[in-house]
Amino acid sequence: MARFSLGVAYQGTHYHGFQRQYRVATVQETLEQALSRVANHPIRVACAGRTDSGVHATQQVVHFDATADRPLKAWVEGVNAHLPDDVSVNWVRPVPLDFDARHSATARHYQYLILNRSLRFALGSEYVAREHRSLDADAMHVGAQCLLGEHDFSAFRAAHCQSRTPFRRIDRLEIRRQGPWVVIDIKANAFLHHMVRNIVGALVEIGVGRRRPQWLQGVLEGRDRSVAGKMAPASGLYLCGVDYPIEFDLPIGRAPTDLWVPGSIESPSVIDSRPFSE
Repeated sequence: MARFSLGVAYQGTHYHGFQRQYRVATVQETLEQALSRVANHPIRVACAGRTDSGVHATQQVVHFDATADRPLKAWVEGVNAHLPDDVSVNWVRPVPLDFDARHSATARHYQYLILNRSLRFALGSEYVAREHRSLDADAMHVGAQCLLGEHDFSAFRAAHCQSRTPFRRIDRLEIRRQGPWVVIDIKANAFLHHMVRNIVGALVEIGVGRRRPQWLQGVLEGRDRSVAGKMAPASGLYLCGVDYPIEFDLPIGRAPTDLWVPGSIESPSVIDSRPFSE
């Protein structure tokens, strides 16, 4: 028995999240079917983060065990040959049997993309979120800094979250504008269910001027989900990196803004150089 780690990318639009579920399409089931065909025996994978329905990944990390003796190239090219166009394997690494994609991870990195312009853009609506009101990215960034560090994030936690504790540690939270895009980078040791999308929803309240940046501190301390604003749509969210101890020697992730934006939508520099148009 050998253990391998895979770097997986996917467009989450047509999947009910990563985790296998009964009678619905999931990334996990799709990936396991392709791996099983290459291994010629059933394969089950464990992932670093169970993304929700409609959420994308440029670098999800999984591990699996196999008795089949295959060259590393087969685990990439062979598996990709059996995957649909919206799921792909980017790399494979042999790892020790005590490696666990979830429990060995030290941090997860997400990026949220908002196309901030008044006109609707028909191509790529499944890959980004759109906000037609002008967003003040600087105010959003200022407000977000109170979330850095370890806190009780109950105010940004889904009602059906199954985590035993609401405490998480955010190591980085940056908001910046790139032309018509507002990009939210967030990195934490782990995330609660819907935590990123709920934080983004609160930040949009600040960005459009409905709330002052200081408001977010009160939301955090109040621990009341009902006052934190609407949850942002899944279409703008990407899992783009997972950190592991250096001894595992796994490739680092790439954020969607470091790549060509997925699908048929143009890159940020091409779509429109103006930040907002009436």
